[in-house]
Amino acid sequence: LGVLMPSGNTVAEPELRAMLPPGVGMYVTRLPLKGSGEAELLAMLNTLENGTALLADAAPDAIAFHCTAVSTFAPRMAGEIKQRMGQASSIPALATADAILAALTALKAKRILLVTPYMEAVHNREIAWLTANGFEVTGGNNMGVDTNGEMARVPPADIVQFALAAAHDVPADVCFISCTAIRSAGVIETLEESLGIPVITSNQVLAWHALHQLGIADVPRGFGHLFTLAGAS
Repeated sequence: LGVLMPSGNTVAEPELRAMLPPGVGMYVTRLPLKGSGEAELLAMLNTLENGTALLADAAPDAIAFHCTAVSTFAPRMAGEIKQRMGQASSIPALATADAILAALTALKAKRILLVTPYMEAVHNREIAWLTANGFEVTGGNNMGVDTNGEMARVPPADIVQFALAAAHDVPADVCFISCTAIRSAGVIETLEESLGIPVITSNQVLAWHALHQLGIADVPRGFGHLFTLAGAS
């Protein structure tokens, strides 16, 4: 698996590697992104074709564009990203946004509890994106954090408490902890036990979706209910 990820992200790479089974390799190319301002998010795509071509040199079986805030920026964004990647390489392209939708479909979810570390504008764009794709965001909250570095320093225990507080009296089918840059993989099963509903994260859904797209049946343990499900076509 080849992965294009934000240059300032120190969390996605180790979390993804932990969720890929033995025998599945991962190669990473970084694209410029450290903060969450609108201009900086969109500027990450300026080197998309070059990054895709560099990863293609390693001949992976698929290449994933892995940034939640960029791939969910607008309803058609993920499709446009994959189209551009396809022009730079013949290797199958994936995007975080597609993985999120595939996971929610596999879980038969309609009502989403959305928990993010983002600034308000980014959080609201993700609500709009989920709504445009037919889901109802029934509750949640955002932490108001701007940079990848700050996101990485949020303690996992704080993520748990923030999600539990946001979930109070909120009807939801799934809790979605968005963002590839926060250390959420290790709290998935703790939150599922506490909330009584499936919990998905950006890194978890990308690993799950990629494994199914590559036809790999071996899946990790300890990362939530999602990995017990077949991939959505």
